[in-house]
Amino acid sequence: MIIPVIHMTPKIRGMTVKNNRRIPLELYVHIPFCVRKCQYCDFLSDPSDEETKDRYIEALLKEIRAAEHTEDYEIVSVFIGGGTPSALKAEAIASIMRTLQEKFFFCEDAEVTIEANPGTVDPEKLTIYRNVGINRLSLGLQSTDAEELKLLGRIHSYEEFLKSYEWAREAGFSNINIDLMFAIPGQTGEAWRQHLYQVAELNPEHISAYSLIIEEGTPFYEKYEDHPELLPPEEEERQMYHDTKRILHEHGYERYEISNYARAGYACRHNLGYWERKEYKGFGLGSASLLENRRYTNTCELKQYLQGRLRGTEEELSEQDIREETFFLGLRKMEGIDPGPYRAHYEKLLEKLQMQQLLEEKNGKICLTEYGIDISNYVLAQFLED
Repeated sequence: MIIPVIHMTPKIRGMTVKNNRRIPLELYVHIPFCVRKCQYCDFLSDPSDEETKDRYIEALLKEIRAAEHTEDYEIVSVFIGGGTPSALKAEAIASIMRTLQEKFFFCEDAEVTIEANPGTVDPEKLTIYRNVGINRLSLGLQSTDAEELKLLGRIHSYEEFLKSYEWAREAGFSNINIDLMFAIPGQTGEAWRQHLYQVAELNPEHISAYSLIIEEGTPFYEKYEDHPELLPPEEEERQMYHDTKRILHEHGYERYEISNYARAGYACRHNLGYWERKEYKGFGLGSASLLENRRYTNTCELKQYLQGRLRGTEEELSEQDIREETFFLGLRKMEGIDPGPYRAHYEKLLEKLQMQQLLEEKNGKICLTEYGIDISNYVLAQFLED
């Protein structure tokens, strides 16, 4: 079934808008289902049956329809994440998009992303995504090697990924991200470089390259936490990171955030919004919202969510919270941040980190040096004040 195109052109609803201007807002929609849990994954997601998925979509649409004060906002980006959103039927995703478009005012060039995994998409499903206004696809590849994919617990082969990528192009997607992972157990620097060359030659608009993190509560944690010798040494992992920047730069990609690379004009606007602390509204299990410096989270209990008991936590962020987040998140961007009113507060710390060659100032902005990027977790933690 092909669903007619729903144009993203905004419609004026005749409602009162603060200061005669709508407030830019990002939307996140969480789909907590996957085909099979990966060995390293600690995200809020699990396999489930079709009845539960249907009930979840009903609860999700009800939550979206109940959103208040939507006339005040202009949607600049949407991110449908998970889990594996593409594990749902295409009609479920179409229903989500239609409901969002009916409820909210979308700006004309809104960036709308859906996460998808090879093995869960086909030409018809991808065409439906495009027809309902989704214009950015994030494909979870992780590795081009069959043994590494098996070790990670992925459900697909590299060949299936190539088919999915080709189908996405044929469906009209001109903005595609590919997720990759390095420092996988047993992975060598040469193997990682080959992955990068293979993916870069496909010419996606965006590549996310993350180092594997062993998270507590995952099968990988049980297997590797007490056996770090099975993981690539720290020096080799750092070299993999440097190789990533070099190889992707050679292919026309610029690093705009610690782990993200894009061709000119294709940096992910939605994620930039998170790092810049722009307002966002979350829908779905465990989703978070940031509105007027208040953070809200939905319940992480699926049973409660399906019963309509959505609310998890709510907190008003203090001046310290805002200050810490401004630096902790913003310094992830390669362009850095304007310290603005917080320069005086962090004056001694900024001087110390610049003396240690971890930070530098360019055009009035504070940013990480190459050395600072290598130990970014340490640098960013310096801005947490207890």
